[in-house]
Amino acid sequence: MLKEIDIEKINTNPFELIGKEWMLIAAGNQSKHNMMTASWGTLGVLWNKNIATVFIRPSRYTLGFVENNDYFSLNFPIDRKVHSICGNKSGREIDKTKACNLTPVFSDNTVYFQESRLVIICKKIYFSTLDNSNFLNPDIEKNYPKKDYHKIFIGEIIKAYKNK
Repeated sequence: MLKEIDIEKINTNPFELIGKEWMLIAAGNQSKHNMMTASWGTLGVLWNKNIATVFIRPSRYTLGFVENNDYFSLNFPIDRKVHSICGNKSGREIDKTKACNLTPVFSDNTVYFQESRLVIICKKIYFSTLDNSNFLNPDIEKNYPKKDYHKIFIGEIIKAYKNK
């Protein structure tokens, strides 16, 4: 059962949480939503706000959902099988919620999943696209053989839920 927690009480290592356990970025509503696996992102403070930053490639179906909605959710961690499906299959082709046997919750202006250990709800406050002319380390370009630079979204963390 997910229970709301104080954002300041999120007591976890973000390097483990995002980089090793991975997350699902989700957006949308009851009529249409989608999610994707991600292992690149940040949690921190910017502009005097608690924020999360996510990076989404232009080819991802989830990009349109994040672009077209004011809110998105970060869902941590979900079973590796779920991450495999959501990282390798497109919501254009399958219903990932059904394929992963997830229970969507439609609240706080977005969608999130009951099976998550931790959910972070974000309100978009900034977006941009990575500009490779600003890469100071030429090795970064190796991440973009298709020149498909990530779109960046910064969301103010407005709520958090923990599974009890």
